[in-house]
Amino acid sequence: MSTFRLWAPDAKTVSLVVAGSAGDATHEMSAGRRGWWWVNVPSAKHGTDYAFVLDGGTEELPDPRSVWQPAGVHGRSRLVDHATFHWSDASWRGIALAGSVLYELHVGTFTPEGTFDAAIGRLDHLAELGIDAVELLPVNAFPGHHGWGYDGVGLFAVHEPYGGPEGLKRFVDAAHARGIGVIMDVVYNHLGPDGNYLGQFGPYFTDRYITPWGPAVNLDAPGSDEVRAFILDSALSWLRDFHCDGLRLDAVHAFQDSRALHLLEEIAESVHRLGAQMRRPLFVVAESDLNDPKLVVAPEAGGYGLDGQWCDDAHHALWATLSGERQGYYVDFGSISTLAHALTQGFVHEGGYSTFRGRSHGRPMPPTTPAYRFVTFLQNHDQIGNRAVGDRSSAQLSDGLLRIGAALLLTSALTPMLFMGEEWGAHTPWQYFTDHLAPGLGDAVREGRRAEFAEHGWGPDDVPDPQDPATFERSKLDWSEPTRPGHGSLLDWHRRLIGLRRKLPALTDPAWASVECTFDEEARWLVVRRGDVAIVVNLASQRQTVPLDGVPFDAPAASAPGFTYMPGRVELDGESVVITRLLPPAG
Repeated sequence: MSTFRLWAPDAKTVSLVVAGSAGDATHEMSAGRRGWWWVNVPSAKHGTDYAFVLDGGTEELPDPRSVWQPAGVHGRSRLVDHATFHWSDASWRGIALAGSVLYELHVGTFTPEGTFDAAIGRLDHLAELGIDAVELLPVNAFPGHHGWGYDGVGLFAVHEPYGGPEGLKRFVDAAHARGIGVIMDVVYNHLGPDGNYLGQFGPYFTDRYITPWGPAVNLDAPGSDEVRAFILDSALSWLRDFHCDGLRLDAVHAFQDSRALHLLEEIAESVHRLGAQMRRPLFVVAESDLNDPKLVVAPEAGGYGLDGQWCDDAHHALWATLSGERQGYYVDFGSISTLAHALTQGFVHEGGYSTFRGRSHGRPMPPTTPAYRFVTFLQNHDQIGNRAVGDRSSAQLSDGLLRIGAALLLTSALTPMLFMGEEWGAHTPWQYFTDHLAPGLGDAVREGRRAEFAEHGWGPDDVPDPQDPATFERSKLDWSEPTRPGHGSLLDWHRRLIGLRRKLPALTDPAWASVECTFDEEARWLVVRRGDVAIVVNLASQRQTVPLDGVPFDAPAASAPGFTYMPGRVELDGESVVITRLLPPAG
């Protein structure tokens, strides 16, 4: 027997339509407390299809808490009994964010097939690379076949074209078998416009605030208790029912929450409580552009207690230094001094003036905050896909600069994250693609994209059409590339760097005080000290000698041959990096 429950506080009647071998059966639901309706159906079990009908209408609505939408976001829901899946990860004890190397992965373009099962076939590659956890771009149900996933409307359901809930479980189980954790990217700041039925059930949205996506999710207006419970239950379901190890919260700066207990603190507290119950670490990382330490400061010190946050400043500093780009939000970045600041403190904007914003921005992170709470990257889905043609760093940087970028990222005190294919310098672009089926929506997205980049000099024919299936197909990884000489060599470089991060304790030391930078802006060299390890970088095009405070006795990794090291200096080719170990000071 299954019990069906639905929150519909404004409904006068609610009916449940259940599919059966003899046809559909309608069950009238009983009103409970605080807008909840319920009914027991003895015949319903795992695999039973169902839908709700409000106030005697004719429109069937999918369950807002549905885990399975086999016919898409507009179709009937299907019951899932999580006990029917046979997990093999009982010995899995989880992973911690501290010390980990992350890997951002989009299921639909990671393999030609674009499914969880196909992705399982590439997990050995990630294990050999040394990845600790994959971060899946959103896999909750969204309209159409393919897309980035950030316009999802089913916050509990797993996108059917990827393999549905069973496919996700198989993927997580297989990842754990290889010692790899899984982080789920979740979007709670908005829902997509197509297939979003939540507003018909109750006050899930409020017009108190206006966001870039329309009315805000109701976090503090009347009825918000159940809306917040809906979000919390969704968050915990990915960890409890699908065995994921962490969450990445999308754009939390868009949350509009005036309550004394902020939703972020409530999410962190709930996740940590579940982790204690499950006896393995569970963590929450947020994306925010506020540069506010409050996200990761402990609640007893006035913060929200999240485990980490994305650090765009560190990305901007690294990318602008390597690429020379200065437009848009890169305007305050690009100098080696700014890069050194990011590597030693995380935030660049700490309350000073932001030219891009035209105002002061951010505040300093307390120096006692461990550096691993910052997740940073040279590439990610936004920093590639939101470029006009989705070109990767491999299309912009020389092989030498790619290797320098990898070395600075993977030896940093911050938690490093790679974007799929970055490890071999993938030449396939990763473009903005959609599959909107609602009338007019695809046209609006296409024209909006063209108008956005027209302001920067791009012609309409230069910007890929998001709705064209070819845009999606172009964005899939080419798995023949890693076997080719240039790509294979870069892949080996990433493996060596991740191996060093495991081997040399100084490279996972989370204390900011353990990071020191010296540099010469004009000569374009940089030395990053991590305890007894020095990362010596020559950004100039010509060979030069870089002064070094210490005596190197070993060079476990170098991006180019022909370097020499001696007391007090390292000589190396242009656009290259040498990682050295130093003798302890005498006495």
